[in-house]
Parts: sequence; structure tokens; C-alpha cells
Amino acid sequence: MSDISKLLHGIATPEVQHEQIHLRGLNLHVQLWGEGPPLLLYSGIFADVHLWETLLPYLQGFRTIAFDPPGVGKSSLPRIPMNMFTLAELGTTVLDLLGVEKAHVLGASFGGAVAQQMAFLHPRYVDKLVLVSTSFGGFAIPGDIRAFAHFCNPNSYKPGQAERLAGPMFGGRLREEPELINTLHMSKPKSLRHAAFRYVPLWGWTSLPWLWAIKHETLIVAGDDDPVTPLINHRIIDKMIPNSRLHVVPGGGHLVLMDSPERVGPVVAEFLREDSAADARPKSKREKVVQLASRAKR
Repeated sequence: MSDISKLLHGIATPEVQHEQIHLRGLNLHVQLWGEGPPLLLYSGIFADVHLWETLLPYLQGFRTIAFDPPGVGKSSLPRIPMNMFTLAELGTTVLDLLGVEKAHVLGASFGGAVAQQMAFLHPRYVDKLVLVSTSFGGFAIPGDIRAFAHFCNPNSYKPGQAERLAGPMFGGRLREEPELINTLHMSKPKSLRHAAFRYVPLWGWTSLPWLWAIKHETLIVAGDDDPVTPLINHRIIDKMIPNSRLHVVPGGGHLVLMDSPERVGPVVAEFLREDSAADARPKSKREKVVQLASRAKR
């Protein structure tokens, strides 16, 4: 069976499918789940596809497409480091391989930066955009310096060490239940080289000069207890992207999407299901936020 046929085999079933494909010199581990409009998922800096498993039950009715980032999980390390441009293009190549012309795109943390880059460089591939616990890179308002130092230290993700640092590093629910970090598939990089290859795309990168050019309907989700990417950065992104709305999770931390999926999953799903043609009357951002919050409580 060819790589493409293996990838497509069983995609219409509700079970999670895991496939290994060869793409542009990389062995890429891909996860496929569900049926419905396609939804491309970009994960965090050291997170593999299993990170999404707590969220998937809230994404019923969507066909989710996720992959281990190069050098993470079961995906191979590229010969040279990739930048944001090539990472965004990798996502479009996966969609091309699947025959998907356009997909909703959700990016969390580091993945949110990749999602922004994809929406800017390859807008025709993106339907709606969801940015969670992310940043616009350079010129962003820094968070807690100790939390950021732990976040950037590969040893912070070692078993035992991760549980000890989870609360101050990620905030939110993990402050009271640090043991949850062991269930979220955050893993220590295999080597310093693997870690460096993941950090390289962020060096010198910023989306601030062109966020205004992202015209997609965009949902921005942030916790107000995120030591890594403070809420002020999400407010700036919301102001810069013309057709966006901001959903703030009280007490939520950097990993709120994963450690509290019951609080965020329904909000994301409702946003993606909205029919933008159902109400042609333009809404202010305040009206959109109120509308989204009321629907999430139903």
C-alpha cells in the first residue's frame, strides 16, 4: 500500500488513526480522527499528536488532522532546522496530500505561531483560525522570567522534574494539580540538537507587522493565569486581526486547552460551527464575544 493510500485508509471511521508517511525527506507521524469539515491542528513546542486526545471528544463533527512536528514524537528530525515559513508550508503539503483544499486551523502555543504564518502566507488553505495560548513573537510583552526559563529548558520536561515545575511554568489548573502534566504528552527532547531545531523558527520571528493582513474569522483563546504568554499579548493580537474575537478563561493557564478541555473545547467547536452567512449584519467585537459566551453555556 502506498504512503498516500495508507494515510487515507480508514479516515472515514471515528477511531483515531495513526500513520507514518514520507514527505519532503521527512518521516512524519500523522494522526487522523473523525468525520466532517477538516480541522488542521498545530501542537506546542515539545508536544506530540497524543496531546490532542483530551480535546478530540469536544470536536465531534470535524475531521481532525494532526502530526508530530519534525523532531518530536515519531517524526524525524530534518537535515537542517526549519523556519516558520517551511513549517507553515509543511501543513499545506499535508493538506494537499489529503486532497483538502481548505481547512479550519487551530494552533496552540508554538503551534499558534505556525498557524498565524500559514494564514498569512497561504490564506486560501485556511477557513477559520483558532489561536490558543500563543504569541506574536518578537516585541511581545514578556511573562514571568522564571516560567519562561523553565519553558525553554529541555530538562524541565523530564519525568519528575515536569511535575515539580508544572505549576509555576504553566500556571492555571496545574498550580493545584501538577500531576496532570504527566497525562498531557509533553516530552523531553531527545537531545539538545532536537531542542535547538525546535527553537530556531522562533529566533527573529514576529507576526506583529502583518497581523492586520489576516482576514480570516479568528478565535483567540487565552487564560488569565498564563506565565508564558501573558493575556496582554492576546489582547494585542485581537486588536490587530480585523475579524477576531477574544475568549478569556478565568484562572486558565498556558495549557488550558489540554488540562481543562471541557472549558475550552465547546467554545472552539461552537465557533467553528457558526455559519457566518446566517447573520449578515456586521457585529462589533463586543457583540461577538457576548454571543460566543452565551452559546458556550447552552
